[in-house]
Amino acid sequence: MSMADPIADMLTRIRNANTARHESVEVPASRMKIEIARVLYEQGYVANYEVRPGSPGDVITIELKYGKDRERVISGIRRVSKPGRRIYANRETLPKVLGGLGTAVISTSKGIVTSAEAKRLGVGGEVVCFIW
Repeated sequence: MSMADPIADMLTRIRNANTARHESVEVPASRMKIEIARVLYEQGYVANYEVRPGSPGDVITIELKYGKDRERVISGIRRVSKPGRRIYANRETLPKVLGGLGTAVISTSKGIVTSAEAKRLGVGGEVVCFIW
């Protein structure tokens, strides 16, 4: 995986830190990554996230979340739409992850939202990633 896809890089860093049971992970910030971190936080997959100024650019620190016996809250995270192959869904074909147990993150005209929220808003968009 190259730096050509910064979103995939962010998801990989989260996946690796989660596998190694790290407390937190740092990712170079962008507006889209901050929005994805916000959705992960709102859906309860991460404990917290914070954007800090850094050099050369801002950094997002994402605090990972674990259960009481250190079991992982995130069991999987996958990039769906890639720069080489964009995947879009209209409001009728919004994806369900693990029959509704997971979350699909969608980039819509109303911002970055979950597929459930996109359905509620009546919009479709680019399927960014699945998390379960």
